[in-house]
Amino acid sequence: MSSLLLLSLLTLLPTLTLSTTPRSLYLVTPEPISLSYHHGPLLTGKLAVNLLWYGHFSTSQRSIVSDFLLSLSSPASPPAASTWWHTTSLYHNSTTQLTLGRQVIDSALSLGRSLTSDDLTKLASRLSPHRNTIAVVLTGEDVLVEGLCMSRCGHHGSAPAGRHGRSHFAYIWVGNSVTQCPGECAWPFHQPIYGPQTPPLVAPNGDVGVDGMIINLATLLAATVTNPFGDGYFQGPANAPLEAVTACTGIFGTGSYPGYPGQLLVDPTTGASFNAKGLGGRKYLLPAMWDPKTAHCTTMV
Repeated sequence: MSSLLLLSLLTLLPTLTLSTTPRSLYLVTPEPISLSYHHGPLLTGKLAVNLLWYGHFSTSQRSIVSDFLLSLSSPASPPAASTWWHTTSLYHNSTTQLTLGRQVIDSALSLGRSLTSDDLTKLASRLSPHRNTIAVVLTGEDVLVEGLCMSRCGHHGSAPAGRHGRSHFAYIWVGNSVTQCPGECAWPFHQPIYGPQTPPLVAPNGDVGVDGMIINLATLLAATVTNPFGDGYFQGPANAPLEAVTACTGIFGTGSYPGYPGQLLVDPTTGASFNAKGLGGRKYLLPAMWDPKTAHCTTMV
């Protein structure tokens, strides 16, 4: 199993692989949504999210991501990021609680500046132990990754755990696109290259690349717990599925339409747009998620 705004869905589908966060689906009019359960295991209970920072990330950037992960399972004033995450529990009627696990910093680029999909799996494998964890590889703006900007902004998948490969662990990769393709992978915080040219939004944490990564990371975390091994909840072909969030691509607030993210909250001081609050007063823009109880894409505002 291998792995959001400019090409048509029909153009993209043949080239996408499983669980990709496609760069261009934001401008696609979605088909009727009906995610089906394919009888595979889901990730539930308490899960540690282990992080591998590959390439250059500042302390501030690492803090934005870490605080986001902690916010998903921590109470906050509404609209809370934890309320958004709670929607994943509706897929299996039990809570999935995320904790922040171990963090590894590889600023020396041990596998080089240009990575293949196999390299991403190797990096994820370093984040052992893998039991009750999700391995997340985050690549910096100085790192080139196969498929980044061309067909994807990140992906989730699984890989064998241990020497004998009798079990599999779930992993995620997300790249910082700010110097390579922010109009594709950090929209709506950057002007898109094609499509409706609505003004870009102000990023809630003041970092276009990392705030864009939050959107993609949120998308892939939801997909990982609801379709970790390719036989959970999804719609369409297994090698190019619509999952919990990609089924609602481009929707962030009410009244959204292709190229317009919808009505959002605006910070009166910074002018930043957001729809969720987290720890320490952090603000985030989180994508809509398909609610299996209502069979609709649910937004925070």
